[in-house]
Amino acid sequence: MEQEKLLNRIEINPKVLAGKPVIKGTRLSVQYILGLLASGAGFEEILSEYSTINHEDIQAC
Repeated sequence: MEQEKLLNRIEINPKVLAGKPVIKGTRLSVQYILGLLASGAGFEEILSEYSTINHEDIQAC
């Protein structure tokens, strides 16, 4: 997926999580998703826990 399309999935809004980058339309921070991945969670495991996001959202993080 092109980098620009991936970046469109991330937003920064001072009214959401104090302006931390989040997956657009959610309160899931990029930092949180990266932490899950770093601790060994796979894409499918994350997707099963958070049904409002998709593979491309995780990839954008």
